[in-house]
Amino acid sequence: MRLIKARVENYKSVLDAECFSVGNLTCLVGKNESGKTALLEAIEKINSVVPSREGFQITDYPRINLSDYEASGRVDVAIETVWDLEPEEVDHIDRLAGPGVLTTPVQLSKDYANRRSWKLGLDLAKAAQLVVATSGLEETERSALADLASPVEVFEKLQAMETRSPRQQAMLDELNASCPAGDLEASIETYLDGRLPALVYYTLYDSLPGRMSIDQLLTAKASGTLDQIQGSRVFLSLLSMVNTTPEQLNQITTSEQLISKLEGVQSRITRILFKYWTQNKYLKVRFSLGSASPGDPPPFNTGKVFQTRIENTRHDATINLSDRSTGFIWFFSFLVWFSEVQKEHGQNLIVLLDEPGLSLHAKAQQDLLRYINEELLPKYQVIYTTHSPFMIDSGSLLACRTVEDVLGPNDEVLGTKVGDNVLSTDRDTLFPLQAALGYDITQTMFVGKHCLLVEGPSDLLYLQWASSELTRLGRKGLDRRWTITPCGGITKVSSFMSLFGGSGLDVAVLTDHASGDKRKVRELRESDLLKQGHVFTADMYCNGFSEADTEDVLGRDFYIELVNATYELKGSQALQVDRPPTVPMRVVEEVEDHFKVLPADAPEFDHYAPAAHLIANPGDLTFRGRGAALDRFEKLFADINDLLAP
Repeated sequence: MRLIKARVENYKSVLDAECFSVGNLTCLVGKNESGKTALLEAIEKINSVVPSREGFQITDYPRINLSDYEASGRVDVAIETVWDLEPEEVDHIDRLAGPGVLTTPVQLSKDYANRRSWKLGLDLAKAAQLVVATSGLEETERSALADLASPVEVFEKLQAMETRSPRQQAMLDELNASCPAGDLEASIETYLDGRLPALVYYTLYDSLPGRMSIDQLLTAKASGTLDQIQGSRVFLSLLSMVNTTPEQLNQITTSEQLISKLEGVQSRITRILFKYWTQNKYLKVRFSLGSASPGDPPPFNTGKVFQTRIENTRHDATINLSDRSTGFIWFFSFLVWFSEVQKEHGQNLIVLLDEPGLSLHAKAQQDLLRYINEELLPKYQVIYTTHSPFMIDSGSLLACRTVEDVLGPNDEVLGTKVGDNVLSTDRDTLFPLQAALGYDITQTMFVGKHCLLVEGPSDLLYLQWASSELTRLGRKGLDRRWTITPCGGITKVSSFMSLFGGSGLDVAVLTDHASGDKRKVRELRESDLLKQGHVFTADMYCNGFSEADTEDVLGRDFYIELVNATYELKGSQALQVDRPPTVPMRVVEEVEDHFKVLPADAPEFDHYAPAAHLIANPGDLTFRGRGAALDRFEKLFADINDLLAP
């Protein structure tokens, strides 16, 4: 069975969340206090793996309506769900009721009396007809059972007969065996109860402690107060992984017996943990059980104490698990706990995670998402809550549901609402979605595996034009594996590499080389941000210019004619084709100085406009120096392409 819809009502901050769809992965996104946790808790109570968490209590009812509810005497529903059946489940019901009798997805609700109620779309009249038609009765025997409204009526009619033929008796016995008293609905409900997935709920507070007093644990277990010991549930899961119990631990007398048990599970946990924990690869899990030290604080000063320690092989030291980061403890504890859940409850589970990885670094949150996608989703449905953009998979935005605490037009309290799409009018609710999408767009639209950084969009257009023209002529352009990315100037390269350098990018830089940039270029070449030989400057392709921009790679002849064509400069306003002796070396500076002395009604010079004109008219421009410009760009592209691995 797969959960496909849910509707939470009358639970804590939720008056009526309204029906929302549930997929293999469902992410409930909302700000703090929006009601995300309440939604998960209510869904869990359909069939929790922890009996103590399964029941609705009157104290769970929304306080704003509690007095009226208690006075009403009614029993309200708290959770309604819709389920899609697996093919084998449909086949079983078809064998029980007949093909086509079940007409709609099955529904399951639970109320404050903690009664689970199935709602089945059954064509009972059709079921009755099929029972009779396949009974093996003679025509005269079947006629007595015609036009009955349900299998129950068929059963009652057969049972009421004073005398039954052997065939009628066999039919009655068979019907009673498959559907006692002919109650098809009850039989299907009993079957579905056995197929209902268990719901497992995990939150930040179920963390494994770094040490556990075995005496304290045994006392709490005997008195039924285990829940009062922080992390006891996860610790018992850890012991189960070793196939032992607190009682057995207390009876272990030989060190070899203990070591063999502990080494097996610590290797297993280390292997699983560090497949997904990429923050530090130099860690190993170590367990120990020894006598308490009298000087330690209670309850760790008597009896036996179990310790979980993390060894750092890089520093050759171990520290108590409790002294590791909160994020590491959460990740470690979850893996231990879920391993036991799988062992105890099998594969028929739905996993509910409340703010998973809340204390994890952004990179570690992405590791956790990878764990969910690779380890959980192939086997289980997963519903989790978050307000972190790094816990949202931008490739699965349609799996997100917005959660908001809503007020009506006159400040009427409407409670928690779940949006069945990723749209919302609340900016705080949308922020994680916007941030996740924005980061992904930055990574995928503008940044490729092989990234060529240029200063501005005009540089990008000049490179695109030259590469396209060279390719059209059968010559070598820029390799298509390079993604050209404007970064806003050489001073922004460091920021870019800080943001994206850890993503495994192969980055090269093409920058201008003016008097104010030379020191920055030298520092960039000498830094560890880029590989050796990955910084190119325009002067390297301008026949010995000491200063140059990408426009100088085009060449003065070509660029001057391009600017004149772009701004339709003619006569005395046009730039001179032959280079005057007193103009600056860099052609952009020459053009800027020329525009400063044009009449007031002349257009202002914009670096981008000539590049845009060139791209818009690639085949129409046969300016002087065009061939030489392509020769220079071809040499540039050859040097950049040589950086790519063969």
